[in-house]
Amino acid sequence: MKSDAQRKQIDLIQSLNQDYLHQSEADAEMEGVIEACEMAFRMQTAAPGIFDLKSETDVTQQAYGLNDATTRDLGTQCLLARRLAESGVRFIEISSGCWDHHNNLRQRMQVNARQIDQPIAALIADLKQRGMLEDTLLLWGGEFGRTTAGQGNYGRNHNSRGYTMLAAGGGMKSGFHYGATGPLSGAAIEGKMHLHDLHATCCTCSVSITPS
Repeated sequence: MKSDAQRKQIDLIQSLNQDYLHQSEADAEMEGVIEACEMAFRMQTAAPGIFDLKSETDVTQQAYGLNDATTRDLGTQCLLARRLAESGVRFIEISSGCWDHHNNLRQRMQVNARQIDQPIAALIADLKQRGMLEDTLLLWGGEFGRTTAGQGNYGRNHNSRGYTMLAAGGGMKSGFHYGATGPLSGAAIEGKMHLHDLHATCCTCSVSITPS
């Protein structure tokens, strides 16, 4: 459906919603529906341009690894994340799977590292070059870490008691690490941070960098 036809359709729906709202004394749910319809329309009309990477230079696309099959997937996600952030999207999630290394750790870790290193570095450098890094918080991590003790066929088990996450930008102090694990890295022993604390830190940074 073309945007002008869709706009007319939305206007008709919204007029019906407004008529219902005027007939009732107050209806917070209907007010939410009206706002959601407008937001959905704005998203649908803006998305095609944001997701079109043809306007990005060859240099930028190569920096993110779009010219290499190994890095293309995450590189595309990272580049789209930057474009979404530029357009005002407040929360963006990208993902890289296949990290459940219960076997063949050496080979599989090398594959994963090649897939993510270049795109992640390109995203951080791109945000910094555009003056966006100080207002954008990047958080890299998973739902748990891995044990240091080996498993059959050279793998690792799940570990929820001590693992690492990386944060950059958004007012975070650079070159800084917090907390420590024991000699075998099996569990946190210093600076323990619960996930609730991590979320609170992210929310605090997000609030502090909200444009006025």
